[in-house]
Amino acid sequence: MDFGRREFIKAFLLSGGYLLITPIDLLSRPKSRGKWVPAYERLEREGKLAQRIEQAYALFENCHLCPRRCGVNRKKGEKGFCQAPMNPVIFSYHPHFGEEMSITGKNGSGTIFFSNCNLRCIFCQNWPIAHEGRGREVRDEDLAEMMLALQKMGCHNINLVTPTHVMPNILNATRIALKKGLHLPLFYNTSGYERVEILKILDGVVDIYKPDMKYMDSDKAAKYSSGAYDYPEVAKKAILEMHRQVGDLKIDEEGIAYRGLLIRHLVMPNRVAGTEKFVKWVAENLSKSTYVNIMAQYRVEYKAYEYPEIARGITVEEFMEAMEWAKRYGLTNLDPHSKSLWEFYKKRLSN
Repeated sequence: MDFGRREFIKAFLLSGGYLLITPIDLLSRPKSRGKWVPAYERLEREGKLAQRIEQAYALFENCHLCPRRCGVNRKKGEKGFCQAPMNPVIFSYHPHFGEEMSITGKNGSGTIFFSNCNLRCIFCQNWPIAHEGRGREVRDEDLAEMMLALQKMGCHNINLVTPTHVMPNILNATRIALKKGLHLPLFYNTSGYERVEILKILDGVVDIYKPDMKYMDSDKAAKYSSGAYDYPEVAKKAILEMHRQVGDLKIDEEGIAYRGLLIRHLVMPNRVAGTEKFVKWVAENLSKSTYVNIMAQYRVEYKAYEYPEIARGITVEEFMEAMEWAKRYGLTNLDPHSKSLWEFYKKRLSN
């Protein structure tokens, strides 16, 4: 039976991404947090967090926070590729319910959307924020108050979206908020275009990492992400370092993640993302129980219309192929949303 893209997307959206999911799926591997405390609180107790902040802030004078290595002095108002000032620019902050189930939980993920971006993909779904930098410039103290407000709303974590270029501000704000009672997991939600040297500053600060792995081919990365030809190798090294720091994803008895690594991979038309190479790499270089979210929600945004090979949504067959590759290479901790969608279409196609 043949299904078109419109039916594929409609079924996914109408299901809210929860097709065939039962409460058992959410609590498939319950774990107790015990006497868990956030990583940044432990580092503060050891007297090391202030030193990390000082180390991070020094980078603003010759900005090498990301692989672009622009070298501008952001303390003097100079702007590099990301066009970000020294202070963070924030588009919005609120409980977010569009993340993975173990991140969203019942009360939502406490999400802070930072403006500007060091990657700038031509198919970016958040291009007014990432490319145009829409938002409001704030102080670190204001950012800390946002974190505390999200905690007060009952959010399960502090979700830092596109954090790379404002990492020093995040560290400082986290320490300010910690002194006022912040105790949620710090969740670093990134494109994957990260320098290992910078991630080491975050070792013992971040509780949960969620990088993208967008491409496995340098030419594709350069073409669709503003010349970032080194993206595949840089992202691989970054993900290995993140896994070294936090390990596989840990989930408590309520199904909420509190530490570990998740990887997102967006399936793109015409195998542009290199999905088979991606799942093979994860299987061979990380734990096969690494949490991987193979996403079906690619849509044509921003300038993607100008590139015929990605100027359409993905087909059912392309998504099914991607999930079958993941199964073939032995990945055992695939996102429940994606698994349920795969199982749904598998049954439909067999009728």
